[in-house]
Amino acid sequence: MILSRRARNIRNALRGKQVRPRLVLASKVAFASVMAAYLVISAPGAALADPIADTIATCSGCHGEQGIPVDKTIPVIWGQRREYLLKQLHDFKTGHRKNETMAAIVDPLTKDDMEALASYFASQKWPKIDQPAPADDVKAKAFHAINTLNCRGCHQDHFQGDYVRPSLRGQQQDYLVKTMKDFRSGDRANFPAMSALMRAIDEADIEPVAAYLSSLPPEVPSAAK
Repeated sequence: MILSRRARNIRNALRGKQVRPRLVLASKVAFASVMAAYLVISAPGAALADPIADTIATCSGCHGEQGIPVDKTIPVIWGQRREYLLKQLHDFKTGHRKNETMAAIVDPLTKDDMEALASYFASQKWPKIDQPAPADDVKAKAFHAINTLNCRGCHQDHFQGDYVRPSLRGQQQDYLVKTMKDFRSGDRANFPAMSALMRAIDEADIEPVAAYLSSLPPEVPSAAK
């Protein structure tokens, strides 16, 4: 099979990385998605492929073909803020944010590629995952932590994010827990202010906050728009 240059680069980059065991399957699925996309777009009579089509297919291998990630610790990126997505791609590429699988995928990408990817995923509709609302006592703990940290000061009144901060509404609960704990421990270090904030609360407050934010519907209430 003759692969596109970008597909070959991604394949070679993934082969050269030692990824964590639980992400090995996701990485294999990602590359299989590239091959499937290639077969479709290279079929006789098929329209000329979008230059980032195979990278989008790779992303879908982990983040989901319909926007629902294959692992609960992987974030929803469909409908996320474009500028936030672009910064994360840049941080993965420069090493400011550590993830061996993502580093391998972004390594061959150009600035234009990353801008196109961020625009594409930001333009998609955020998937509805239907994560249940927490009990009232859990909500009360979440509100206390959220008010203590003034989360709305950056993520806006309805946690919809802004041009650099991500939307938190309806995000995967396990991903939110992991991310907050990673900021707290220093495993994620591409936004020092978040690390300081996460260390300012008890670790026991993280789960309630994640449970509350993940239960919010992706759409901002109409009255708030």
